[in-house]
Amino acid sequence: MNRMTMCLAAAVLAGAGAVSAETLQERGEYLVRGPAGCGNCHTPIGPDGPVANMELAGRLVEKNPAFTAIAPNITPAGAIGGWSDAELARAIREGIRPDGSVIGPPMPFAFYRGLSDTDLAAIVAFLRTLPGIENDPGISHYNIPLPPAYGPPVAGVADIPRGPTVEYGAYLAGPVTHCLECHTPMGPQGPMVDTDLGRGGFEFHGPWGTSVASNLTSHADGLARYSDDELKAMIVNGTRPDGSPMMPPMPYGYLAHMTPGDLDAIVAYLRTLPPLPDKG
Repeated sequence: MNRMTMCLAAAVLAGAGAVSAETLQERGEYLVRGPAGCGNCHTPIGPDGPVANMELAGRLVEKNPAFTAIAPNITPAGAIGGWSDAELARAIREGIRPDGSVIGPPMPFAFYRGLSDTDLAAIVAFLRTLPGIENDPGISHYNIPLPPAYGPPVAGVADIPRGPTVEYGAYLAGPVTHCLECHTPMGPQGPMVDTDLGRGGFEFHGPWGTSVASNLTSHADGLARYSDDELKAMIVNGTRPDGSPMMPPMPYGYLAHMTPGDLDAIVAYLRTLPPLPDKG
């Protein structure tokens, strides 16, 4: 654990209330295996779902004309085992590897840039505790130009007070779970968050066929037709009120580990999204 992680750990442990009883690694485990759903991309998938003994060992995530995206092995046996905590943190939040190269999509850097310093350090601290799993999933290839960076260096991001609030829900739905990365239409520069936030319509192709990200706004085409309880069940169980199953790649198995308070916060935030109809 380097100086950055130690300092942030001390800050967390010095906090008041429930947070003071939580270690940095415990927070990281909750995020990685819960709402952040890192394994949804980084854990190999077998016919019965995630391969349990290959957690976060990397896999092919997407192959299309624009790119072949490989989620790397992020156990200590992967390349990150030779990175410092600060280098790993920068790669997660800013998409810049220690050698200066840029990590490409679908890593949601537009949102990960908003991860708080504490949560970022917690994720790094937890990843360091994982068993090293030998696996080489390959290297990503891009037929599109990648930017030199996804923005200026991030000097620091303050914590958002936890609770079932709209503010904390916006943090969870954005930087942590990156719901709005998938549920916002894509433009040439990435998610169209300034004009179409949460409008849905993005298509995902996989072994299941084609799934389309739903409209999350307060429009009748979106969430207005669902009660809070129905919406919560859809998020964590992947089942609509009529009992029909929802499709991947929504990380239901990870979202099911969210605390009730965090789920309340996300729903409270989604209810505030301005109404936008489905794209015609």
